[in-house]
Amino acid sequence: QVRLVESGGGLAQAGGSLRLSCTASGSILSINTMGWYRQAPGKQRELVAGITSGGSTNYADSVKGRFTISRDNAKNTMYLQMNGLKPEDTAVYYCKVATRLGFDYWGQGTQVTVSS
Repeated sequence: QVRLVESGGGLAQAGGSLRLSCTASGSILSINTMGWYRQAPGKQRELVAGITSGGSTNYADSVKGRFTISRDNAKNTMYLQMNGLKPEDTAVYYCKVATRLGFDYWGQGTQVTVSS
């Protein structure tokens, strides 16, 4: 079992920045890949960025060059640095981990609102 706690959401103006954090506890040694997803009202949840245990990253086209995903294994924490925010980035952001045994765990979500 892995428990995820997110923080760092809030309100930002267009062009501004926010940093999200996701701290894992529990069976952290089983964690393989980690990722950030988001869900805007009336839309499906989508992958924003992912990072493997080896540090390889991938991003949605819509956030490339603006968002940076990273992880600090010593702190069991994953981050999403969001720069150049746009109103269309407004969504609830969720962190997710996938374990080596094939289980997925989700955080509770944190709201990000970008005003124009």
